[in-house]
Amino acid sequence: MKEHTYQITVTWTGNDGEGTKSYRSYRRDHVITSGKKPELPGSSDPAFRGDPSRYNPEDLLVSALSACHLLSYLHLCAVNGVVVVSYHDEALGTMQEKPNGSGEFTRVVLHPHVTISEGDIARAEELHHRAHELCFIANSVKFPVEVEPTITVAVE
Repeated sequence: MKEHTYQITVTWTGNDGEGTKSYRSYRRDHVITSGKKPELPGSSDPAFRGDPSRYNPEDLLVSALSACHLLSYLHLCAVNGVVVVSYHDEALGTMQEKPNGSGEFTRVVLHPHVTISEGDIARAEELHHRAHELCFIANSVKFPVEVEPTITVAVE
């Protein structure tokens, strides 16, 4: 069995001089880096005093699920004679807070809008189900990930 590792560095950049002296004394800002890739500005959800202009961990989880499905799907289409010319996903994640301050995702729904130029629409839809089975990230979470695709054929 192959094993892959992913090294990420997260550096907190929100110390305004008092550190975490109080709940309101610091920003939740941080920077995510990995190797020579561009920095990704992060914060917490605005509901938890975060900066709405930065990505939060919840955004990144939903985007990881969406991107993983996209990449699995494109691969399957390429090897099965379905030519995708456009792919756009409007993913939606739902998280519930608990009384003790914790929380958990209860579901994520992917809404990929796919345009194909060649291939069978039914086959293109079936490949979404196979892509979901192959997605590394979807296989790693404990909540349901649903896929509700829309597929159209490009008009020439």
